[in-house]
Amino acid sequence: MSERIKVRIKFSKHGALKYIGHLDIMRYFQKVFRRADIDIAYTEGFSPHQVMSFAAPLGVGLESEGEYMDVELNSLVDTEDVRKRMNEHMAEGMEVLSVVVLPEKSGSAMAAVAAAGYYIAFRDDFEPPEGWREAIKEFLKADQILVEKQTKKSVLQVDLKPSIYDFRLSSYQGKKCLYLMVNASSAGNIKPAMVMEALFNKLGISFDASEMSVTREDTYRNRGTEEEPVFVPMDQ
Repeated sequence: MSERIKVRIKFSKHGALKYIGHLDIMRYFQKVFRRADIDIAYTEGFSPHQVMSFAAPLGVGLESEGEYMDVELNSLVDTEDVRKRMNEHMAEGMEVLSVVVLPEKSGSAMAAVAAAGYYIAFRDDFEPPEGWREAIKEFLKADQILVEKQTKKSVLQVDLKPSIYDFRLSSYQGKKCLYLMVNASSAGNIKPAMVMEALFNKLGISFDASEMSVTREDTYRNRGTEEEPVFVPMDQ
């Protein structure tokens, strides 16, 4: 039996597909691999399934420029060939951006996730207050940014401050927005809405997540140390 080849696939997700949940995205890719005739490996046993795992499943309603999944292939002619063949069968709003071969003993995509960046814009009928730059600076000056986080068993009080790596004014697709990079590891996993709600509370204005339009800019692994992180996209 020949050695399987592990590859990491980066894809984008936009439009109506942002309302599709993670399980349906998995089923969607299973069909794409079959239709594109990709030689993907299957598990053994009575109910074999394609060997795939996702880095950090995206929440429903969010778009993304940088989603990742790892799959194992029985054979591979060329990574660009895989990208093109998959895109021939992708629905509008989904596109494979890159396919890279991973080292033989590389860890899983999910275990490698350290951070995620987000573009946060506001819908046309909502105008945020002036002075965002100053508000963010004051917000980040606090010794702690405490919020309540719901877990499966209880509600915990969490300090967001150590998990916010970048927060500033930016632009996306020619429009002004906020850029936020946060801890996205399994141990942290901070959602953009948690940070925005804390900021709005600090400003003394009501928060409504439906007024925000959130796009994940990319998903990152840490090539440095915990004390001095060096974040790079998952396909680098």
